[in-house]
Amino acid sequence: MGGVTAAPESVVDVQEVEPHIVQVTMCDRVHKNTFTHQMSRELILAFQSIAANDTLKAVILTGFDSYFATGGTQADLLALQEGKGRFSDNNIYGLALECKIPVISAMQGHGIGGGFVMGLFADFVILSWESIYTTNFMKYGFTPGMGATMIVPYKLGPVLGAEMLLQARRYRGAELQGRGVAFPVYPRAEVMNQALDIARDLARTPRVSLITLKDHLVRPLREDLPRFIEQEVAMHGVTFHQEEVRDNIRSLFGK
Repeated sequence: MGGVTAAPESVVDVQEVEPHIVQVTMCDRVHKNTFTHQMSRELILAFQSIAANDTLKAVILTGFDSYFATGGTQADLLALQEGKGRFSDNNIYGLALECKIPVISAMQGHGIGGGFVMGLFADFVILSWESIYTTNFMKYGFTPGMGATMIVPYKLGPVLGAEMLLQARRYRGAELQGRGVAFPVYPRAEVMNQALDIARDLARTPRVSLITLKDHLVRPLREDLPRFIEQEVAMHGVTFHQEEVRDNIRSLFGK
């Protein structure tokens, strides 16, 4: 007789931590918060549940320990390199942008590639001194995706944004603070308290007012994002399928 297969343990925890404030915690300790199919599916379901709750006023998006989110899996990158699918097939990058209520990215841990990009789409971004942040697409030799070419220069400025995208360097949060990023940067242990302070301020405001103002503030980004995604997919058609890219994904992933 065959045994019953246990359901996989959840990798996204959703909790209303205080009245009107929901915390979405990515907690895939096995895969260090890479965007596995399970992680992507549960993130989408989490934001669908938030959209269906008309009492919430603020979302805190965070990770566990020293990891915020670390981008695509090696298997998925190799599949894309082989022409099996596109980055745009899985729209997790726009979850915070499309969310009606304000989202706070409490990036207490490393934000790598698409993981960092996803965090930048939030309305508020908090970094930690100790953590590494990078848009490392070009490390493998393919051009950025997930809306990175729009949101990175927009949030970090054209000079630092272009540097991050082209050089694929790693930056500690303290270094980004020294470069003048507009985001607050705190010791890792303080990031969540700072996020809660912002969320509490938001929770004192009428929900309709929050939704109305956020819609006004992010409407240009929401309107521009599909065009940038289309351009990124076109660039992937040129850059992703090189043998050098395949070899880099195999040899450099996780290093």
